[in-house]
Amino acid sequence: MNATPSSPAPFTREKDWWRGAVIYQIYPRSYQDSNGDGIGDLLGIVQRLPYIASLGVDAIWISPFFTSPMKDFGYDVADYCDVDPMFGSLADFDAVIDTAHGLGVKVMIDLVLSHTSDQHPWFVESRKDRTNPKANWYVWADAKPDGTPPNNWLSIFGGSAWQWDAGRMQYYLHNFLTEQPDLNFHEPEVQQALLEVAEFWLHRGVDGFRLDTINFYTHDAELRDNPPLAPEERQAKTAPAVNPYTWQNHIYDKSRPENLEFLRKLRAVMEPFNAAAVGEVGDDQRDLEILGEYTAGDDLMHMCYAFDLLSGDTPTPAYIKEVMDKVAEVAADGWACWAYSNHDVVRHMSRWHLDAMGARAFTTLLMCLRGSACIYQGEELGLPEAEVSFEDLQDPYGIQFWPEFKGRDGCRTPMVWERSQHHGGFSTAGQTWLPVSPDHYPLAVAQSEYDPGSILHHYRRAIAFRHAHKALKTGTMEDMHVNGSCLVFTRKNDEEELFCAFNLSDQPATLEAPKGDWHQVGSELNSASPMEDGKLHLGPWQPAIMLREKV
Repeated sequence: MNATPSSPAPFTREKDWWRGAVIYQIYPRSYQDSNGDGIGDLLGIVQRLPYIASLGVDAIWISPFFTSPMKDFGYDVADYCDVDPMFGSLADFDAVIDTAHGLGVKVMIDLVLSHTSDQHPWFVESRKDRTNPKANWYVWADAKPDGTPPNNWLSIFGGSAWQWDAGRMQYYLHNFLTEQPDLNFHEPEVQQALLEVAEFWLHRGVDGFRLDTINFYTHDAELRDNPPLAPEERQAKTAPAVNPYTWQNHIYDKSRPENLEFLRKLRAVMEPFNAAAVGEVGDDQRDLEILGEYTAGDDLMHMCYAFDLLSGDTPTPAYIKEVMDKVAEVAADGWACWAYSNHDVVRHMSRWHLDAMGARAFTTLLMCLRGSACIYQGEELGLPEAEVSFEDLQDPYGIQFWPEFKGRDGCRTPMVWERSQHHGGFSTAGQTWLPVSPDHYPLAVAQSEYDPGSILHHYRRAIAFRHAHKALKTGTMEDMHVNGSCLVFTRKNDEEELFCAFNLSDQPATLEAPKGDWHQVGSELNSASPMEDGKLHLGPWQPAIMLREKV
């Protein structure tokens, strides 16, 4: 079922459109199959854009659709400036742009600049010998005298980050799969080639980029060993705990200060277009500090996200305050983008063991936090993580670490549109690239549309509420504190002030109502109203939002 927005906003691209924006992530393989091959595609996205616009989001972010051998499902790019036939054509992408813009929705695409496929022509040439014009475009290094890799750097996908190449008699660096060699950002020609890639898509009409693994671009030119971490210092935000990648302090293989120079060049390319970028920061120890470094001022990235709300157990009020306090400390001059789910992590409905009430509370909270917000396809339906058998796995990450880590396929299964249709309305194929989860059928879009109490409608209301209050989009966030099971803070701008309290538990809670000329707002979000005793009596998972207008 395709919902149609009642009055699409005219397309505009103001300079700061990204501040406080709500961005909807699309994993194209799993969104809508338009040609019956069992794999989602760009024309499928075109078909569903009216539904996306009906959510009220400002932009979509489309995961990679570039030419690729698909070893890592498009994150191994073989041609940055063309569409893989699996997903369609450049003309189909133009249709995405035109349709989205006609509905008032901006389009961001996923640029994977840290590495390419080993089938990219650049790497094919680079590996031929040590003297060709692109010999220095990737990170090549000699073996140690005993033949072992140049240093102790590890791959996120397991094992050494170095792969031996018999042709060049050297190792090349790959922070991910061996089929994903890392580009050498110390080579000026590489930086220029990637800036030209960005320009290609900007001229084609994109409104911005999601920048994959933004802190992996530049490596230590001296190839120094990473120091070890003591067991008690290890964290598992960006890699599962079963992966010894978490045993190192990754200060030399990524997050190098030289990266800032390239980010400034990229920002300069984007500025004439009023385009925006959101960078993915993957670091277990310094993620928020890096977020602050990369978004400081007006000549670096517009916004970045870390994994502090994308990993781990259900966030408590104390944990959320700790994260927000850290952001205020290290990124006061920057801008964060918050998300609970994406294509790399267990869906938060399952990761946090939420019921529908809990899901609504965290959705409302997301729309009240300072920063921009990303939502991942299907979370607006309340989809849980899908169970995918080993025989059906596609993700090399999960295959490598099964069964202790089952990979990322459980959050990538096809979107469900119609409960009664073949494959949930995703495809007419006999077999889809991943099976549709039986647990997802009852939550399909059509069923959710007809249920006034569905999570889908709550997402629409929460997004609309955010857009209705500029203090939530761009205002300050002040006086955050924890009161029992409640997280309390204030959002302010020159026109209004919002008192926000969230009971993040399944037990009732009582708070003092704020003193002064406040009135309840957000009743459509189940916001509690103050009682005659001057207190706020919050039910399980209930928010209380109050407004005071400035005169």
